[in-house]
Amino acid sequence: MSWRLGYSIRLSYQTGLQLWRTSDSEDINRAWENIKENIKTSAKESLGLYELKQHKPWFDDECLGFLDQRKQANMQALQDSNQSNVDNLNNVRHEASRHFRNKKQENLKAKFDELEIYSKIKNIGDLYRGIIDFMKGYQPRTNRVKDEKGDLITYSHSILAR
Repeated sequence: MSWRLGYSIRLSYQTGLQLWRTSDSEDINRAWENIKENIKTSAKESLGLYELKQHKPWFDDECLGFLDQRKQANMQALQDSNQSNVDNLNNVRHEASRHFRNKKQENLKAKFDELEIYSKIKNIGDLYRGIIDFMKGYQPRTNRVKDEKGDLITYSHSILAR
């Protein structure tokens, strides 16, 4: 942790604590919200926001629309499970699955075309990187945390118990 981050968090914590000490017992929730917001803003200013990496480049706003439509049909079928709602849910699921499958296929075709272009222009490095990405497929992450002794803990229950 850099000294700037530590200083800004400590400063925001101290100001929030001063607000809490001077407030009445009725304002404790408001004081806690002030402390929480101070810590969040100081961390955001010093660290910035963490951008999540999109693992599915084919997933766009249109796919989000299909996903929302499927969730809505599912909720209707759960609330009132008559035959028309169940049929509607099955139809929406079928359309969404077909749409997702087509998007995935379009994305794979674009990747194959890109690899073909790399092969034609003799860009061997990018070609082999793309081939290796296809060969690897899904690589699950392993949970590894060190305990007090410095030994690696890989079992998830022992990580949570730590």
